[in-house]
Amino acid sequence: MIEKMPQLIRQFQHRTPLGWLQLSHEKSRFLVALAGIAFADVLMFMQLGFQSSLYDSNTRVNRAISADIILLSPKALNLQNLSTFSRRRLLQAMDIPGVQRAEALYINSITWRNPQTRLNATVQVLGFDPDQSTFNLLQVNQQLDKIKLPDVILFDRGSRGKYAEVIAQLDQGVYVTTEVERRTLTIAGLFSLGASFGADANVITSDQTFLRLFPRRDAASISLGLIGLKPGCEPQKAVAVLRSHLPQDVRVLTAEEFVQFEENYWRTASPVGFVFGLGTAMAFVVGVVIVYQVLSTDVNAHLREYATFKAMGYHNSYLLSVVFEEAIILALLGFIPGTLLPIGLYALAAQATALPIYMTFARAILVLTLTVVMCMLSGAIATRKLQSADPADMF
Repeated sequence: MIEKMPQLIRQFQHRTPLGWLQLSHEKSRFLVALAGIAFADVLMFMQLGFQSSLYDSNTRVNRAISADIILLSPKALNLQNLSTFSRRRLLQAMDIPGVQRAEALYINSITWRNPQTRLNATVQVLGFDPDQSTFNLLQVNQQLDKIKLPDVILFDRGSRGKYAEVIAQLDQGVYVTTEVERRTLTIAGLFSLGASFGADANVITSDQTFLRLFPRRDAASISLGLIGLKPGCEPQKAVAVLRSHLPQDVRVLTAEEFVQFEENYWRTASPVGFVFGLGTAMAFVVGVVIVYQVLSTDVNAHLREYATFKAMGYHNSYLLSVVFEEAIILALLGFIPGTLLPIGLYALAAQATALPIYMTFARAILVLTLTVVMCMLSGAIATRKLQSADPADMF
């Protein structure tokens, strides 16, 4: 087989590019086919981009939390639907060897008055002890002294909505005030986290200010428990001990499992994840139909020529290779505009939605693979009539 490789390569080099010649002969049909494939690729890119941003944006808070182990209620669905549990579980967790610290994090949504538009908007409030570095956010950790003061908060500059003037004032060192539940809050600083599908805006404050904003919330009822381990302590072993030590009214996850917990909700339980997945599948089907129509029309238009080749002794494999050659050419050439257009659309969508939508190399390879499979599948369907064609019936 290895000895025959040079001969096969020479045959390929001297082979007439019949597939390319047939496609380029009908230029209008060729351009329409490329436009159809590009359209299908754009649809797949956009659906996959929104799906990726769904998982990325909704796990930002999870990934920003500084903890080795997370405690949460078994009734919790996701970060916007957290049930509370007793703060006593943190004290019980401190009894476990290897546990260095146990902190409480309060999370809830509240309606505030947008300091720029003066219209009501919903924000997600994160409250914790400012004496602890609860988040892996340098901008937050540098401003912990500010939120130690009553009714002082930090605002997320990546929030979705009309906050440009507020952010500009804060960048100049000017504090901004707003109202929440008949309380006046002072925005004393900014941090960068970003909006998500679940929350348009995020604010960070102390646990005491949080409890003032939610007077009906019991301080002993917390949203998340953040467990920090001593150096050298393995999280998986500590999780196993905590699960056996703590009651069933609390769930114990590692930091990685907590991120996966949030992502799984949006992937399986939320209809949004299903819609994006279905949209990608539909875009693939649309591409198959478009390419099939092009190749099928081309095969029918040249059926007599193909029959002549068969009468001359050419095998079906050669004729099929011509159609598959057309399919690969369509896939590669249609992929180029189908990749360039989404880059601009991603930037436009990211600016409009404040979501992390951008092109990735892995996604481009995935869509290229899907495009080649799409065109090859269409070619396989289109060649069924070619394989059964009898030269005697053509003349």
